[in-house]
Amino acid sequence: MTHVLAIDIGGTKLAAALVDENGSVLRSATRPTPREDVMASLATLIKEVSEDGPEPSAAGIGCAGPLDLAAGTVSPVNMPSWRGFPLRDEVRELTGLPTVLAGDAQCMALGEHWLGAGRGSAALLGIVVSTGIGGGLVIDGRPLLGPTGNAGHVGHMTVDPYGERCECGGRGCVERYSSGPNMVRWALENGWTPAEEHVTGKPDARELARDAAAGSPVAVAAFERGATALAGMIAATAAATEVTTVVIGGGVSGAGPVLFGPLERALDDIGGLPFVRAVRVEQTTLGVRAGLAGAAKLAWDYSRSAS
Repeated sequence: MTHVLAIDIGGTKLAAALVDENGSVLRSATRPTPREDVMASLATLIKEVSEDGPEPSAAGIGCAGPLDLAAGTVSPVNMPSWRGFPLRDEVRELTGLPTVLAGDAQCMALGEHWLGAGRGSAALLGIVVSTGIGGGLVIDGRPLLGPTGNAGHVGHMTVDPYGERCECGGRGCVERYSSGPNMVRWALENGWTPAEEHVTGKPDARELARDAAAGSPVAVAAFERGATALAGMIAATAAATEVTTVVIGGGVSGAGPVLFGPLERALDDIGGLPFVRAVRVEQTTLGVRAGLAGAAKLAWDYSRSAS
């Protein structure tokens, strides 16, 4: 059976796998993302999953952005050693394979559309809610990448034009309200003190979620505030693209009902047009595997179009 090489590159983790046309993983491996010489670590990882295995027909890469698809370069915000790095050409030279590149959140969305919670959806928005907020769109079974490959940056859609200044330089971005660190920041500024038994150093979104589940008023309010901003972004995206399904992944999605409960209520309040109100919101079923699945699907589609 033929396989493709799937690669998922983020600020904390590198992953690679050999994946068949049904989405089954033959081999996979992960390792922490080093601060320097990322390509050397990636080369070792690719060798680990490929050595003595079947020859893959193509390679698909999902990488944190921003990126430039035409040039095949990436400049991940949380990987300072890569600025305008020619990742597509480097992997192509290393492996000798036809190679295709997309953003990591775009691959997450494509993976969920292929094998996960959004399987078969006519129009899907995938959202990663973690230290930041990323997104990807899959329309009619194909990822919507945009002219430079940066379509789907929903974390930097403005939900409040009079709101807080975002780290990106914009104002009122959903990421400023709904990412894990920003929900924690707001909770601390408004008097949240983590329950003693949950403290493991600097407070994080997992502790905030635990306290929200236990009924801490400020923790609950932080999730309601974050969920309302997410709902505004989802409603705006649905109005513009008529997405029918939204799949939410990333570490903060693990908060479960304390996130999805207020999100459902906020969407019910914000959504107006019937097709916007009809959007189905699901929690990821693939979890951390979604990015690799999407990279594999990207490679399969590329190899078939090129043949």
